[in-house]
Amino acid sequence: MDIVLIRHPAVALDSGVCYGHSDVALAEDAEISASALALKLATLQIPPPRVLMSSPLTRCASLAAVMANDFGCALSHDDRLKEMDFGEWEQQRWDAIDRELLDDWATNFEHARAHGGESVAQFVARVRAWFDAFAQTRELSPAYVVTHAGVMRAIASLVLDVPLERCLRWSLEMAGVVWLRRDDAQQQWALVRWNA
Repeated sequence: MDIVLIRHPAVALDSGVCYGHSDVALAEDAEISASALALKLATLQIPPPRVLMSSPLTRCASLAAVMANDFGCALSHDDRLKEMDFGEWEQQRWDAIDRELLDDWATNFEHARAHGGESVAQFVARVRAWFDAFAQTRELSPAYVVTHAGVMRAIASLVLDVPLERCLRWSLEMAGVVWLRRDDAQQQWALVRWNA
């Protein structure tokens, strides 16, 4: 079983802004981004999708719609594929957020909610619920999932049994691709590509 996680391309916001759950547009046209991704996926010899799944946020959904049309496959959206909800920090510059609040969050990484949004534990539970349901549907392989960096790292942490805090240190560029494959006989996941 193959799942190909695709991070949305750059967004139409200044760098350094927290925009987790916020619905922001892509910086470039979705069709241009989809063409570039199609070339990248073909170069990596990733098999075409049988199904495309996406976060419903515009920066993912607009790209996924073009890709599903180009590949001629079904497309579905799922709220559980949204980025983490940063509550009051949404649309603020990271360097404008109270340093003490950020430090408190780092100290209690899993459970702190100084921003009033989701805790990391709540976010990971949401992503896990989506992934557990997905993993039961072998007929959907290969599946492409257009989503966010946090979701991709949470999935990698879950299936590779790597602490999330470690996955957060792995570089993951805009429009980056993560390819995961499960050996159904062994019931074990392996990383084929990271940040391709």
